[in-house]
Amino acid sequence: MSDNKNKAEFNENGMENIEELKTESVNNEAAEEVKDEPLKEIIKAKEEELNELNSRFMRLQADFINHKRRTENEKENSISDGIEFVMRDLLPIIDNFQRALESEVDKEDGFYKGISMIEQQLFDLLKNYSVMEIDCLGKAFDPNYHDAVFMEESDKYEPGMITEVLQKGYKLKEKVIRPAMVKVSK
Repeated sequence: MSDNKNKAEFNENGMENIEELKTESVNNEAAEEVKDEPLKEIIKAKEEELNELNSRFMRLQADFINHKRRTENEKENSISDGIEFVMRDLLPIIDNFQRALESEVDKEDGFYKGISMIEQQLFDLLKNYSVMEIDCLGKAFDPNYHDAVFMEESDKYEPGMITEVLQKGYKLKEKVIRPAMVKVSK
């Protein structure tokens, strides 16, 4: 009988324990739900923070690319401006070389040949830095490329055409660094 009594007590205690476990389990689930709500809020806040940081990173990266591009453009412009200033100072020297060569009578003289080679080196230098002579003679007058110094009647050219180049013009790539001084037909 004591065995039955123990079983009854065990069953009673076991049932109580099971009930306690059930109650505890329900309480734990409710506690987990309560715990899950703050976790969901924390996760949502962290996702928002991550999105904001990602957005800031993308803007920063775009700003860096723009800064790099702007810096490269400024560098190219500075180099181009430097070349332009030096070439402007060099052009009168080239003009004088050409005048000296044109005034020389003896084209077979060693001095003439030496000056001619220096002139060629100067033209090669201009070419290396993308400085080109503006083609004018026989072309229509364009105030963007030419300075009209004289106007003259001409049977050979139509009105508005360049009849003579008094001083050569030059451009650096597409930018005019010195317009050509020309005579234009009326």
